[in-house]
Amino acid sequence: MKQLTRQNLEDILCGAVILGAGGGGDIAEGRALIDAAFAAGKTFDLVSIDEVPDDAIICTPYLLGAVTPLSPEEDRLYAGMTASETDPLLQAYAEFQEHLGQEFFGTTACELGGSNTAAAFFPAVMNGHKIIDADPAGRAVPEITHSTYYLAGLPAAPIYAVNPFGESFLIDKVKDDQRAETLVRALTQVSRNTIAVIDHALPMRDLRDVLISGTISKAMQLGAICREAIASHNDVARCVAEAGDGAVVFEGIVSSVTYKTDQGFTVGQITLAGWGDKSDQEMAISVKNENLACWLDDAVFATVPDLICLFDTETGLPIANPDVTSGQSIAVVILPAPEPFKSEKGLSVFGPTYAGVNAGFRSPLDRKIWNGEARQGF
Repeated sequence: MKQLTRQNLEDILCGAVILGAGGGGDIAEGRALIDAAFAAGKTFDLVSIDEVPDDAIICTPYLLGAVTPLSPEEDRLYAGMTASETDPLLQAYAEFQEHLGQEFFGTTACELGGSNTAAAFFPAVMNGHKIIDADPAGRAVPEITHSTYYLAGLPAAPIYAVNPFGESFLIDKVKDDQRAETLVRALTQVSRNTIAVIDHALPMRDLRDVLISGTISKAMQLGAICREAIASHNDVARCVAEAGDGAVVFEGIVSSVTYKTDQGFTVGQITLAGWGDKSDQEMAISVKNENLACWLDDAVFATVPDLICLFDTETGLPIANPDVTSGQSIAVVILPAPEPFKSEKGLSVFGPTYAGVNAGFRSPLDRKIWNGEARQGF
């Protein structure tokens, strides 16, 4: 077991933004949850999968919804509705334990991201429970079905959800994970585009060979590399790419960017005009919460499940959606997909087709040029 420091947690959140590939929520929300737990005198205890007893019940809390702000028209739909004084994550956690008649041992994040990783930590530490060094995605993903839970056929239900107004919902039975995604996303769309959800409350014996082990530690490592590169005035994107077995594939200026909310997702497109030796090239990136695919001069370059990660070249910080802005200087890093998503079933639910690309999955990382130990790029 490792008791995480404030610096450890800051590195985890930064690394989670990197591995979020544009999704996973706002790091400011994640920091707020971490700060609230520290202010309450709580400790963050990280344990490996091997440290969790077989009969311990683990659950997966997260925040689901779009990250784009509500329009004035949408905001008016909630006139007169008052936000609950109880944090929705804590309410869902307490009510779910009461429903099950059993206390949770700890939590695992549903994905890696600036807010959703902290969202999994928060109810655990506020209740004196453990954080599991694992998750079912190894990155951020748009939907419930994009997980090793789904690939292994583990049921999401019962699912407990609480919206910002304190309204709670129990989905005791559901046909499958795709239907679970549809139902919970529908609740989100009538809950100010955000809802706290807890699912996959299962004993560790069912999860041990399903979860991707060590992902929180991986996020912490990448976050520390990012922090140290910034402090040393090094090329952050290249340092992270090297540590993550990926590559910097493009650098340019944002020439256009559009975001909108569509059926509970943040969707849009980012276009970059290249500079330097790529000044005559253009890269377009499609967004559905996460960065799903990118095109170089109209040719498909990369798709999920590989990670398409964006870095601000001036600050060195990773960028989550919807924070890309026109005129911003960006480096694009591709990191390799988590292995489970490269399986036939994994690609069937979270591969090029999901990104709207009619082609088989081919990672650009397979085309890296090597010169001794130096990566020369693409």
